[in-house]
Amino acid sequence: MYTVELDQVRKSFDKFVAVKDLSLKIEQGSIFGLLGPNGAGKTSTIRMMIGITVPDSGQVRMFGEPFRREHLKRVGYLPETSGLYKKMKVSEQLILFGQLRGLSASDSLARAKRWCERMDIAGWMDKKTEELSKGMQQKMQFISTLLHDPEFLIMDEPFSGLDPVNAALLKDVLRELSKEGRTILFSTHRMDQVEKLCSSICLVNRGEAVLQGKLKDIKGRYGRSNVQIEYEGSDEFLHENGLVQSFNNYGNYVEVRMAPGADSQKLLHLVAQRSRVNKFELVEPSLEDIFIDTVGKPDA
Repeated sequence: MYTVELDQVRKSFDKFVAVKDLSLKIEQGSIFGLLGPNGAGKTSTIRMMIGITVPDSGQVRMFGEPFRREHLKRVGYLPETSGLYKKMKVSEQLILFGQLRGLSASDSLARAKRWCERMDIAGWMDKKTEELSKGMQQKMQFISTLLHDPEFLIMDEPFSGLDPVNAALLKDVLRELSKEGRTILFSTHRMDQVEKLCSSICLVNRGEAVLQGKLKDIKGRYGRSNVQIEYEGSDEFLHENGLVQSFNNYGNYVEVRMAPGADSQKLLHLVAQRSRVNKFELVEPSLEDIFIDTVGKPDA
C-alpha cells in the first residue's frame, strides 16, 4: 500500500512552473527522501501533498484515496521555518500544539513529557522558547509534530541546527517510528543522512523528477567505479592520468572516480610504485556524487 501517490501534479506561479508533471509513490512504512537543489520544487511539492496549495493539474492520493483535508489528522508536518512562540514556555507551547490536534490539555502534557524525556530536553520544559538553542528548538518542533501520534511524518530539513549527537538521536527515533509502520518523508540537503536512513528517493530539479527509485538500486546502477585510497606521499600520480576521470583529495584519503573502462588494478600498481599504500578499496559512489553528477548535467 502507498501512503502517498502523486500523479502528474503540476503547479505554476504566474509564468514560473515550480512543479512540472511530477509523479511519485511512497510506500507505507518507508523512509523516503525528497531531494534537489535550492528552488527545485521540493517545498512546492510538499505543500500540494498536504493541501496548503492545490495542483493546477494532476492528482494527489493519500492513504489509498483522493486527498481530503480529513487525512491531515493522520499527518505530522515539520516545516523548515520555525513556528514557535518565543515568549511561551516549552510545556505551555506543547500543550497548545496538542490541543490544536484535538488532544486534551492533560493528555498533551503527558505525551509532551514522554517525548521530552526521549529527546533529552525534559529539563527545559519550564523555560521560555527564546532561552533554548537552535538545536533545542528544533527538537521541540519535532516533538510537536509527533504529539497526536501521526501515521505519516513530513519533515523539511529536520536536521537543521542539530549537532552530531542530537542528529544521531533523531535518526534513532526516526528508525523506531519506521519500524512501527509509520511512513516518513523528509526533504534535506544532508546527503549523508539520506544514505543512512532512506530506502527510496526522488531527486527533483527544475520541478521535474530526474532520478527516483530504491536507493540501493540507484547506487547499484552506478557500479563500483570509485576507489578510496589512503597513501603516503604526493598525489601527482593522479594528475593527467588516463585511468582517472576525477578525484577529491580529503587530506587523510583520496576518492577517485575511475575513467570509463579503466582497470582499477592498473591504478593500484601505479600508486604502489609511487607511494606507500595503506588502503585501496573499490566503493559505490556516494549519494552526494550521484546528486552532483545528475543535477550538474547540462540537460538536467
